[in-house]
Amino acid sequence: MVNYTIENIYQGGTDSFKPSYGDVFTGYRVAASELGMGTDPRSANQLQALSQSLNQGAIPIEVGALQPETFDTIPKQHFKEMQRMAQLTGAKLSIHAPLIEPSGMGDQGWTLSGQKLAERQLTDVVIKSAELDKDGKVPVTIHSAGIPGAEYKITPEGKKIAKLVIVDRESGKPVQVLEEETLFYPHRIEKEKPGITKADIEKFKKGEIKREKLLDTIPLSEGQLRTPEERLEIMNHSQWSNQITQLIFNKERADEILMQNQAQIMDILPQYMDRSLKISELNPVKQQSVRHLQNAEAYLKDNQLHVEALFHKAWKYGEEEDHKELTKLSSQFQKELDQDPTPMGQSRAVHNLLIGMEQKVEPKMFVPVEEFAIDKSSETFANVAFNAYDKLKDKAPIISIENMFPGMAFALKKEGEGGLPGMNELILESKEKFVDLAVKKGYSENEARTQADKMIGMTLDVGHLNIAKKHGLKDEDLRKEVAAIAKHVKHVHITDNFGYSDSHLPPGMGNVPIKEMMQELEKQGFSGRKILETGGWFEHFKTSPYAMSLEAMGSPIYSMDMAPYWNQALGLQQGYSGGFGMMLPQTHYQIFGGGFSQLPTELGGQVGGGQGSRMSGQPME
Repeated sequence: MVNYTIENIYQGGTDSFKPSYGDVFTGYRVAASELGMGTDPRSANQLQALSQSLNQGAIPIEVGALQPETFDTIPKQHFKEMQRMAQLTGAKLSIHAPLIEPSGMGDQGWTLSGQKLAERQLTDVVIKSAELDKDGKVPVTIHSAGIPGAEYKITPEGKKIAKLVIVDRESGKPVQVLEEETLFYPHRIEKEKPGITKADIEKFKKGEIKREKLLDTIPLSEGQLRTPEERLEIMNHSQWSNQITQLIFNKERADEILMQNQAQIMDILPQYMDRSLKISELNPVKQQSVRHLQNAEAYLKDNQLHVEALFHKAWKYGEEEDHKELTKLSSQFQKELDQDPTPMGQSRAVHNLLIGMEQKVEPKMFVPVEEFAIDKSSETFANVAFNAYDKLKDKAPIISIENMFPGMAFALKKEGEGGLPGMNELILESKEKFVDLAVKKGYSENEARTQADKMIGMTLDVGHLNIAKKHGLKDEDLRKEVAAIAKHVKHVHITDNFGYSDSHLPPGMGNVPIKEMMQELEKQGFSGRKILETGGWFEHFKTSPYAMSLEAMGSPIYSMDMAPYWNQALGLQQGYSGGFGMMLPQTHYQIFGGGFSQLPTELGGQVGGGQGSRMSGQPME
């Protein structure tokens, strides 16, 4: 005898007593009134797109077109009309700014004109956004970056940099991508043996332990593994050393001339220096020596101009310790010139200055793109925010800077000291520059800081963060990233993917740990708007993802924060005695409760198959 259960023959239906029903449910509940939709970002007809979102019952709605040219096609009257529609329906509007690189970096690198253009465009977007709500404070999401940045990987030691995009600070152009690489050197490479202690090192210094006891020699064939950070350090050292060496080489031509003519010019040097020498009164040999001296002086003067330019670079791109050393070198250089202002003295002073700059100073001529762009981008965000506040005061929109996915600048931050700037540093720097601007314009520092905290924050895109999984990060790593940045979050974009691309699926259809991320945010006090970014579903499946997103987010069907939930909606469409759902399914009655009448005719029932079939009721041939 075969034992049948309902599950053997009936697959559908819901159990209304299970609040977590459904394989799309994320486990995190959001009231429908708090879960917003984004309009079609490809269209300039945002008025129509807003109407379509309102027709589906969404209350928070984010409007905006991604391409700047498309955004500029939205008539200014439409912003006021969208505000009227929102006021009539009770909708809460936010805006997504178009894709504009805030740092001003383009395909050919950074330009001041590019940065100023970005500032003007984003200011225009923010000022227009104020029209969407008569009470102001409209959240405006702006991408943190549109430029490639560092990539990370997970190792047994933790999160490490896998790739750096390097920028020449002087030109503002990306020059190289550095990844981990094994390098081969002609000289001996040694590494410390495992288990070496500080006591062993002290004994080595005293001569009590030989070098071979502390260090292993690496075979040439193995090479030496260099991280992207180490390769960047080598790159900076080589660039600086080459520039110093070139100037020393150029100076040697002047030294050669001075050396060859030293005997002939020493007795006339005092008169030459005080400009009392009458060259026409000298004999031809002396006159020729003076001309050589003038040539040497010209070489030295040209060389000194290049030295001054290099000194300027060292100061501009150096750090605090470099500035201290440069101050000492400058003082010594001037002292040597005062003691001996002759061409020979100038040559010695320049030589000593160059050697000192090579040995004691190493400016960062090349830096990761994040270090270069943070100054430019934060300046843009600060200017945009201040321009809006200065014009609109308390009705100014909120600048909400969105995190980009790994592989773009500011996406993630390296753990530990000396890490690359991430979203935390970008937002803090933007606030500080806002305060500086406001104070210069006459606002009190206290008021400026209060407004900076109100106006500048972050849009957390959980889908963007999830793409770090392709580099080995796990759900717990992502939760930690959220915890580290939660204090800045004012707005959230909810979308799903599988950790490889920004596919913009509805929640519950990928592997984004939405529940864990949102719970971490709320634990730290977040209460802002939550906007669905599900353009991938719109584009490929041509249907609205809003209803299934309500299911995924377990939204209550009624306004009360209690069951029933949208993820139980299918069960609620069926009556208890109607023979549908997991309770009393109709198929159950047809198979088990219909008696012999539901059996095939050849078995005495009334159900016949097609002619000639096994269930047709005809005798078998």
